[in-house]
Amino acid sequence: MATSHPETHDAKSISLIGIPLDANASYRRGSAEAPQAIREALYSPSSNLWTEEGIDLGTGKVFHDAGDLALADDVEVAFAAIQTGVGWALDRGHPLLCLGGDHSVTYPTLQAFHARYPDLTILHFDAHPDLYDEFEGNRLSHACPFARILEERLARRLVQVGIRTMNRQQLLQANKFGVEVLTMRNLHRFSELSWEAPLFVSLDVDVLDPAFAPGVSHYEPGGMSVREILHCLQRLNVRVVGADLVEYNPTCDYRAQTAMVCAKLLKELAAAMIRGGHPCSSDWP
Repeated sequence: MATSHPETHDAKSISLIGIPLDANASYRRGSAEAPQAIREALYSPSSNLWTEEGIDLGTGKVFHDAGDLALADDVEVAFAAIQTGVGWALDRGHPLLCLGGDHSVTYPTLQAFHARYPDLTILHFDAHPDLYDEFEGNRLSHACPFARILEERLARRLVQVGIRTMNRQQLLQANKFGVEVLTMRNLHRFSELSWEAPLFVSLDVDVLDPAFAPGVSHYEPGGMSVREILHCLQRLNVRVVGADLVEYNPTCDYRAQTAMVCAKLLKELAAAMIRGGHPCSSDWP
């Protein structure tokens, strides 16, 4: 295992961009308000900007925040703007953290990533597979992004973790596209997975049990704990070039509880990016 402190790793800067779109939500809107709420929690005096392995994200200019994209009401126009905006942020040369928004934003986000990283592996945390060919007549629904992503071959591999709503239609889709699905009841097998770089992490907040994250539109009991998902992120020893944090809905939150969870997840995603493929540091308490 590497003995160097994580602050000695090369990757020092991370780009941050907000994607405030919830037009493709199928049940309850509100996730368009998430990017600003997550930022407020990140910089809240309730906590600090240190990661659990001792990286101070508040030192210097770690986050290059591009603000929120200005998105039209028309979904296809908005998707084009997302693809352009994410591409612009990637061209700054830093790993990119995207704050959604409903999960449909991952599709245009991955279109931009694919143009620069044609051999992406995706690690997808979610209660739902989001593999429907169409949902309620909408092929761009937040229930469909990974069907579109795999149809266009925007990734060479998709691994889904935390799934607990798989139905027959989505199972057929998973088999069709060769998706590796790790359901909640098999979560213990996460440590057996191996990863290839470059890696993109798509983290739907409803992968967490509602007890830990009430600020989501779709409550699905039996999910991950905050500690379980942090453990998964801290085990990553592969270069993480991008991530998105989606489906947080501030209108359903309780005293910003889920916003603080999102801020915590953001910090540990940033730590995984800064490690640049190195193992998580062992020289911090």
